[in-house]
Amino acid sequence: MNIDGHTELIAHIGYPTHSFKSPLIYNPYFEKEGINALVVPMGCQAAHYPAFLKSVFNLTNIRGALITMPHKVSTVDLLDEVTKTVRVAGACNAVKRDEKGCLVGDMFDGAGFVRGVQRKGFDLKSKRVLVVGTGGVGSAIAASLAAENIAAISLFDVNKASCEGLALRLQSEYPQIKVEVGSCDPDGHNLVVNATPMGMNEGDPLPMDVSRIAPETFVGEVVMRQEMTAFLQAAHQRGCQVQVGSDMLFEQIPAYLEYFGFKTTTAEVLRSVARMA
Repeated sequence: MNIDGHTELIAHIGYPTHSFKSPLIYNPYFEKEGINALVVPMGCQAAHYPAFLKSVFNLTNIRGALITMPHKVSTVDLLDEVTKTVRVAGACNAVKRDEKGCLVGDMFDGAGFVRGVQRKGFDLKSKRVLVVGTGGVGSAIAASLAAENIAAISLFDVNKASCEGLALRLQSEYPQIKVEVGSCDPDGHNLVVNATPMGMNEGDPLPMDVSRIAPETFVGEVVMRQEMTAFLQAAHQRGCQVQVGSDMLFEQIPAYLEYFGFKTTTAEVLRSVARMA
């Protein structure tokens, strides 16, 4: 690739010590397709971030910015316009400048999860879903699920304030969806999601009682440290269709590409070119 002032940049902004994995997926894809674009990791302290984000969009060859922790929440108040998904999730991870010069933002963490589920043939319309864990990733998944005409969503988190806050945002943006909080019982749900860190370490407790999951239930995971966590293994043994955590990462990248106006692709192509260990 000939990198010059015509190369379109996507800034990947995170904490200085953050491990930036996205260039190892995007850049090989851009190279393969002959797209003159580059994802560039940029570390930024929280105190400097508001001014830094604005300055990035003064670049003449900037296409957009990928935002990671700890800046996803603070980004929301720095933008001129955000989507309903951002308002429900309370966070933003993609920013671009529109034709009017305004900074606009969206959230794709949950879109990756939803796209993966749908590409596996699961129709979310009118379904009952359970999301266990309502932190950043759980809130994003809940926001994207709500946009797919589900009938009801149950939320659970040991942090009751986080859980109740997400429920209020969902009810405000999607009043037609039944929202319940306080139980992680998977019985009666068509889709259940572990959006907690449980499963990252050997011996972690399961996020819910797997014996209460019906065999026809679709089961999703966000933990990426290992493909088949103990939770997914237990659900698979019950006959459930499952989705591994890394699917969420690779499925969201086509959504980003479309948002920034690049040629889109599939998760399979991205996996084939990625330079991640």
